[in-house]
Amino acid sequence: MRAAWFEEFGAAQDVLQVGERDSPVAGPGEVLVRMATSGVNPSDVKKRAGSFPDLLDNGFVIPNSDGAGVIEAAGDGVDASRIGERVWIYQAQYARRLGTAAEYVAIDAAHAPQLPDAASFEVGACLGIPVMTAHRCVFADGDVAGQTVLVTGGAGRVGHYAVQWASQAGATVIATASNNDDKAVCIAAGAAHVVNHRDDDVVGSIMEATSGSPVDRIVDVEFGGNLSTSIEVLRIGGTIASYASTQVPEPKLPFFKMMYKDVTVRMVIVYAMPEAAKDHAVADIEKALSAGSLQHRIAHTVPLGEIARSNEIIEQGTVRGAVVLTID
Repeated sequence: MRAAWFEEFGAAQDVLQVGERDSPVAGPGEVLVRMATSGVNPSDVKKRAGSFPDLLDNGFVIPNSDGAGVIEAAGDGVDASRIGERVWIYQAQYARRLGTAAEYVAIDAAHAPQLPDAASFEVGACLGIPVMTAHRCVFADGDVAGQTVLVTGGAGRVGHYAVQWASQAGATVIATASNNDDKAVCIAAGAAHVVNHRDDDVVGSIMEATSGSPVDRIVDVEFGGNLSTSIEVLRIGGTIASYASTQVPEPKLPFFKMMYKDVTVRMVIVYAMPEAAKDHAVADIEKALSAGSLQHRIAHTVPLGEIARSNEIIEQGTVRGAVVLTID
């Protein structure tokens, strides 16, 4: 099969290779999927750069955890009726070496949910990390109906979906964005208010949007950088659910301020989500895709042979929306 892989860490152009590799075989409980698309996420790019030093201990790695395609074979214990089913993939390159940047992937059948006909394979490649992360951030601490949810970076890969999940579940969403284009995206996704996070008084702007009431929950793209603002605008007993802290990777916690507000901090990563949470997300994603109720932003589609360029697009840090590899 044609695939991309790396055997050492380094710059994308230096270490990513594209060529022929042995095709996998579906083992017990697995399905063999012919891939149509592969999602490129920041975590995939960081792995290639060396963020997991032991990743290559057992040999080369085919990158990317997300993707979509069609089941071609079923292993022992999997109903053969699934052959021919359109599916989307998550966790293909978590605790295993062989991800979705290839013509075929063999994976646990549970990690290949059905992709409704209403959704394209490009959309299917966006679901694993961005949509499931957003779902967990919004719903991990219960129903949000009637609550006020602040989504920082509301036009970003995860934030865009978090705005949609929360608003469609009955929350009043306040999003942050830094320009008019991103503001429009947030409003279209369901945000009731959008605050420019570069304002001199971000706290004041958020509180003005809520008519002076603190927010119930925060879905946060930059935990360390936003922490001082988050504490000020969050209600007593509120929750911060964060999936990144790039600017301040080792933040200093103002313990007593957080304690006096009884703040709950939840760190979210798809790989470590409880299985029940993954099942919840998968079920809601299927309903939303079938109903056409989720908006998707696909910024770039790149052929597999140009996987290095897809990584560089992510590393530039300016792209809004998903970057998807086309496999065929």
